[in-house]
Order: sequence, then C-alpha cells, then structure tokens
Amino acid sequence: MAHASEGRSLEFRLPDLGEGLTEAEIVRWLVEVGDVVAVDQPVVEVETAKAMVEVPCPYGGVVTARFGEEGTELPVGAPLVAVAVGEGEAAADGPAREHGAGAAPAPAADPPAAEPKAEGSGNVLVGYGTSEAPARRRRVRPGRPAATGASGRANGRVRAVEPAGGAVGTAEPVDGPVPVISPLVRRLARQHDLDLRELTGSGPDGLILRADVEYALRAAAAQGGRTADREAGTGGAPAGAVAPSAASPSDGTRVPLKGVRGAVADKLSRSRREIPDATCWVDADATELMRARAAMNASGGPKISLVALLARICTAALARFPELNSTVDTEAREIVRLQGVHLGFAAQTDRGLVVPVVRDAHARDAESLTAEFARLTDAARAGRLTPGELTGGTFTLNNYGVFGVDGSTPIINHPEAAMLGVGRIVPKPWVHDGELAVRQVVQLSLTFDHRVCDGGTAGGFLRYVADCVEQPAVLLRTL
Repeated sequence: MAHASEGRSLEFRLPDLGEGLTEAEIVRWLVEVGDVVAVDQPVVEVETAKAMVEVPCPYGGVVTARFGEEGTELPVGAPLVAVAVGEGEAAADGPAREHGAGAAPAPAADPPAAEPKAEGSGNVLVGYGTSEAPARRRRVRPGRPAATGASGRANGRVRAVEPAGGAVGTAEPVDGPVPVISPLVRRLARQHDLDLRELTGSGPDGLILRADVEYALRAAAAQGGRTADREAGTGGAPAGAVAPSAASPSDGTRVPLKGVRGAVADKLSRSRREIPDATCWVDADATELMRARAAMNASGGPKISLVALLARICTAALARFPELNSTVDTEAREIVRLQGVHLGFAAQTDRGLVVPVVRDAHARDAESLTAEFARLTDAARAGRLTPGELTGGTFTLNNYGVFGVDGSTPIINHPEAAMLGVGRIVPKPWVHDGELAVRQVVQLSLTFDHRVCDGGTAGGFLRYVADCVEQPAVLLRTL
C-alpha cells in the first residue's frame, strides 16, 4: 500500500464498470462532505445501462468534495469524490490526482517518471482497484485558445454559432487522437458522417460526449433548413401568416432514452438492423407437463418452477440443434457455435425489461435452475444485478405468458441467434386420443437468425421442444 502524508487530498474518479459501459448516472450519495470513510467503503450508488452499482472508494480519509448532484450522468473517468487522507495507508488508482489540503482539484498532470506505481485496494469493482490507467489530456493546436461558445464562455463545448457568412461554425480539427471513449458516440458520428476531430468535447479533459455530437447534428440540420429557405427565396414565413394546426415535435412530453430504457432501445434497434430474423410457432398440449410438475412438487423438497422445466427442455433441444446456440462474426463472415449454454430470461422490473443470464444452464438440473432463476429475479427487482449477470447469454427464453398473452414475435437479443417465446397456458378444446377434450394448451414461438440455419433446423428445434412439452418423458433420453 502507498503511504500518504498529512494533508494529502486524493481525487477518486468514476471507474471503468466493465462490459463496455462508458457512463453512469448518480442515483444516491452514500456520504456527505466532511464524513470519514474507510478504504473500500461505498460512497455512491450509480445506475448504468445494465445495473445499479454501489461504488467503493479505494481511499480512507475525510470527504472534502463531491462532484455531481443526484441525477447527474457522468462519463467514465470523471471525478466522483475528493478525499483528504492522513498518515494511514491509502490505495491509489491511476486516475487519482493530488491536491493541496482543502484546495480545489488541480488539472490533471502526468506524474514524475520516477514515482512508483501504487497498489490497488484489493476490492476490485470491474476495471479498477488493481492497476493504473493512462491519464487523458486535452489536445489543443499549439497557439490556439480553447474553444468558446457563442456567448464567449470558455467551457470547452463547441457551440454551433453563425458567423457573418451565416455558416455553422465548429472548432478546427485537432491533431492527435480523438478524445472519445464511448463506442456509441463514435457510431453516432459515423452514421451521420460527422468528423469528431472538428469537435471539442464538454466532458472532463475535453472528452467528447454524446450530447456534443447530438448538438452538432441539430445545429447542422437547423442551418441546412435556413439555407434551403434562402435558396427558395422564402426567407421564412411572412409576417402575420397563420401557423399550421398540425402538432409539432415540441408538443407532448419528452422522455430521455437513457439507462435501461436506452440500452434496450440500442440493442433492439441493432438486432433489427443486423439480424435477418424469421419466426415460426406451434401450439402444444402442456397438460402432461403440468401434471409432471405437480407430481415433482408433491414428492417433497424444493418446488420446481415451470420456467425451470422449460429451460431444461431448451438446453436439451440446443444439444440436438447446436446451430441455434451460436453467434455471427460479421467481420470474419463466420458462424461461431458456442460450447456451453448461458441461458438468458426476460424479467420485467420497475426499471424496465432486463435479461439476467443463468450460467452453464446445460449443466444444471431442474432444482438448480429453479434456485438460480429465483435468485436472479429477486436481484433484478431489487436493482442488484451486476453487469456480469446481465451479459454473455447465448440463447434467451422469454415467458411472455405471464402478461396474459398467447403469442408474440420476439426480437432476438443481439448478438444471440435465437429466442424461444412461451405464451400463457390456458384450457382450450383439443383433440386428444381421437376425441375432443379440454386440455392445457400453450403457443410456442421461435425467432431465429436465418444466417445460422434454415427453416428445417428451426422447425426441428421447435418441434422437439413441443414434443417435450406434450410428453415430458422424451427428456429421459437426455438425462
């Protein structure tokens, strides 16, 4: 551990939370300025696009500053708290900066070459606590002042201004690497042919945020509209003209697409863009499956859930049709067939729809699956799922029957290749043993990536699942 001298102040920055997450929203501060904190004590609760996370601070001492109010969204690397440490031990991670006691944080600077690297705190939240991360520096063209907005504020954000010629202005391109860490920002700029080198970010150390790109795009669109008006000779609506009664985009309530809702929107949109999906479905008589479950639960021991039995059927079907437990590497133009089955399942929570993942579902029995489904569902509803528990799935089971609907055409959970949907199980007229009877009927639907297999494979998978639902004894062959 590195020893700190009297009066030393350390700045703790939002760590890399892993799984490609580049930003988080402050939900609740767990400490106040002036509080004494211990090493690895949680100081703030943040919400990412995947989970709620309590972030522990790797320093022990007195909190001298908090950066950001509750509800503020911060990028990875942004300051969180400043802690004045005494002569006790304090862990230091790469992004930390030293300041004088009680002074405001100074700009980031490179440490002396001879300074030894500090050790981690030992409490590793994905991405920090054990190693030093490179410092980020704003790169500005020599001799050129920082960009200012139209109002003259040198706040680092490039505001679209209209010079005398009427063109929208941006900062001149900057030499060196573009200060962007978010793949979403890069993709947004790439989709709109926007050169990120022409922007100066509003984030820490000039980091370009999504808001900076969106502002530049809106400004460019507005300028394009004004240019079109001038070319058409209209110059805008004449004085006294009556505005049309049609609703404008400003009407109504705007709900930000961020957090879980934003992550779901991004993933589903990407799935629709990239995956040529198809859906097939079949009705099945689930009467015998329901009887089998009732018999299992009447024999004593932990109760077996219906979703666990469906999961066991899925893993058996994937063993027969491994094409559906795969993903597509578009750059290499290869289908990657995966060895194990990490089964995702859709869970509706107060924060929105999440898909926890049961690891190695193919190696679990019905009792183990029941326990793991229950644990992950409770964690999802409490907002305690970790990013690792929400990623890495290879196949998804979607039991939308709990919403009282019979069927659906699910959207594949990218980058997986298939999803099985299960509707409600309800009494319906059914021909059984040559006679009309009332049976427990369920609709099963399979949405699959047509790149990994053809309809014959998908139909074979779905038919096997239906056979196991109608005759659970079929599963005995795989036990």
